[in-house]
Amino acid sequence: MKKHYDTLTIGHISLDYNIDYLDNQIIEVGGAVIYSSASAYAGGYKVGVVTKVAPEDKDRLNTFVIDKEDIFYIPSKESTSIRNKYHTADKERRTCTCIGQGDPFTLADIPDVDCGVYHLAGLIYGDFDGQLIKDLSKKGKVAVDVQALLRHANRQTGEMYFEDWKDKKEILPYIDYLKTDTAEAEILTGQTDRIQAAKMFIEWGAKEVVITNSAEVLAFDGKQMFTCPIKARNLSGRSGRGDTTFAAYITERQKQNVADSLLWATATVSTKMEEPGPYKGDRSDINEYIKMMYGEKFSPKQII
Repeated sequence: MKKHYDTLTIGHISLDYNIDYLDNQIIEVGGAVIYSSASAYAGGYKVGVVTKVAPEDKDRLNTFVIDKEDIFYIPSKESTSIRNKYHTADKERRTCTCIGQGDPFTLADIPDVDCGVYHLAGLIYGDFDGQLIKDLSKKGKVAVDVQALLRHANRQTGEMYFEDWKDKKEILPYIDYLKTDTAEAEILTGQTDRIQAAKMFIEWGAKEVVITNSAEVLAFDGKQMFTCPIKARNLSGRSGRGDTTFAAYITERQKQNVADSLLWATATVSTKMEEPGPYKGDRSDINEYIKMMYGEKFSPKQII
């Protein structure tokens, strides 16, 4: 019998060198696959991970909070590593440099499992391509964070920059859940208005869209659109906030409607942002946070 996963998260672990505006450096293991898998696991879902790292860096696997038997490790020639230099105290502006990039993911890397949602949680352009999205869409639902389709690394200097995704209109119809932040949405659509950007993604073929910013999260399934505020009382755990949001949303969405899934995702990221690292709470903690910070009668704001 095949293993069953509510979600299979696919992406590289990254060793991040984070340097603040005062030149203080913190080295930590991160990456979308770490934060996403922890978020889905906290919701009580069965989570699998496919990741690549160089054999000498295999100890990075210890950062995952999911069960070790659910980690599908594939050796890579090198490991992904990123240097983040922050220019302001609020960490809103930064310069990113790619120090190393793991081998790309292909269909041959995906284990033969029964899976509800294949979540592509890449970091850098080249981690996966449009063909993998097409291939996975034949196996189950596909969720894509566009970061790895927009964020490129200069091959000579490692300097990272954003560029529009040229194949977007061809590939978006194969995506069940699309996640961007406000800046990424503008790069893709030319729209500064998130509502208009979300509508364009649906027109281009995406079935459901999540757009994040520092204050709230927007979700749209082509019929109903909602926003929900982030309630974090401090920002000490802001790294991985978009990953945490998206993973919580797509897993909860398999059982709940758009509004309830959005509230769940926003509450999950709000409580995660109050402590550094991947989220380590559970479903009861998130429910308690909703009662305390949102109230039992709270509902996300309906836009459409």
